[in-house]
Amino acid sequence: MKSHYLPTILIASIITACSAPANETNNSTAPEPVPVASNNSKEMKDLTGMTPQQHIDKITANKGKFGTGDAMRRFFFGDLEPIGIQPGGAGMVVNLFNKKNDVTFSYCTTFDVIVAVKKGKVTEFPAAEVK
Repeated sequence: MKSHYLPTILIASIITACSAPANETNNSTAPEPVPVASNNSKEMKDLTGMTPQQHIDKITANKGKFGTGDAMRRFFFGDLEPIGIQPGGAGMVVNLFNKKNDVTFSYCTTFDVIVAVKKGKVTEFPAAEVK
């Protein structure tokens, strides 16, 4: 025996589910960025408590050291655009541009290190900087 009411019940269920109010609570466990007291209002601290410029300064101070590649990927996850490749490091380096902060990193994938950092979009660093 077929139920003639089944299509009506399904449509009513769908309409009820779609018209129910959305849960307005924020279930995110990550805290929101905290504004930094500075002249530049767009500088925001992230979960590490550092501003993007502080991240860049830290990577620049430690360039050529193990771990700088990992730090760059963590600090600028999803914001890096490959714009060039050139001889350097232990063979070849990739130049990665961060548009949000207008800075280019030269990254040696063999040793996972940053070998050069420069403000602006740099497609090729001088050879002496990426050796």
